[in-house]
Amino acid sequence: MIIPVAGTGKRLYPHTFTKPKPMVYIAGKPVIGHILDRMIDLEPEEIILVVGYRKEQIISYVDSNYSDIFKITYVEQNHQLGLGHSIYVAKDAVEDSSIMITLGDMIFKAGYLDFYQKHFNNGNCTGSIGVWEVESPEKYGIVELDGECISKMVEKPKDPISNLGIAGVYFLKEPSVLFDILEKMVNEHTRNEIQLTDALQGMVSSGHRLKHFYVSSWYDCGHSTTLLETNRVLLDESHGKKQNLTLPEVKAIDPCMKKECNGNLRTKDSVIIEPVSIGNGVSITNSVVGPHVSIADNSNIVGSIVANSIIGSGSNIKGVNLRSSVVGDDVNVNSKHNSLNVGDSSSIEL
Repeated sequence: MIIPVAGTGKRLYPHTFTKPKPMVYIAGKPVIGHILDRMIDLEPEEIILVVGYRKEQIISYVDSNYSDIFKITYVEQNHQLGLGHSIYVAKDAVEDSSIMITLGDMIFKAGYLDFYQKHFNNGNCTGSIGVWEVESPEKYGIVELDGECISKMVEKPKDPISNLGIAGVYFLKEPSVLFDILEKMVNEHTRNEIQLTDALQGMVSSGHRLKHFYVSSWYDCGHSTTLLETNRVLLDESHGKKQNLTLPEVKAIDPCMKKECNGNLRTKDSVIIEPVSIGNGVSITNSVVGPHVSIADNSNIVGSIVANSIIGSGSNIKGVNLRSSVVGDDVNVNSKHNSLNVGDSSSIEL
């Protein structure tokens, strides 16, 4: 299994100035943690992580939390030359094994075992690619079907041939074919990025049968505009599994209570509205937190209302009303009192 996680994550600036995209915190853990959790049932022989930008953070987190579950191999992509190139650098680690490729900024609602079963049911083919219908096909890699097989693939076409977008999960029984095409593309590389979609189209053009399977839903963690929606969905999913609830649960926190949500949470005169995810060493005082809030380790919330938001580790939130906000690590957000001298017939918005 190959997971490319080497990119700089420019679409998530400023949150990726100091961390790689897969380490962005969401619904209780980094994105890469959610992805790896969904692979446990599949029991892959090996997971190859293609690392690059701020790789030490990914390696440290994965080794600490998943090295006893998976065999992990790290391969470095020294130059950001596109998704196709990131897969190519894993060639020596793959050798002749069948592979699955999944992106490092996509969290799928279904587990990867479900995808593998769909690929297995496709029977005689070189590989299978997950697809789903998209509203703006010009923003995606797009496939055209001929029956159950893929007849054409185009990356972000100006004139889309269909509305079936590539969902970012691929199975290949003969990866050597893909690597041979990618090697040729790397050798001929000039300025443009090396696209995986173009290499897969090369397989189709040379007569290899690639089939498709439908992906019902995914959670896109590659854009700042989708982070909060993904956080909300994942918290709902986790809360439903743990407590079998369909409506938010309101927890009034007793001022004398020393523990709530986990053994290290300190609370006083506060209300927590589920679903939330609260890390270790968090302090909440005179505040209302939730619903759909993720707070990472060692953050402090004082005199605030926080809803539908993500708060990074080591941050301090004081005297503010935060809604639909993403706050990074080690950030201080404090209220500022305004002084007004307003005349007649005025309108003020603050």
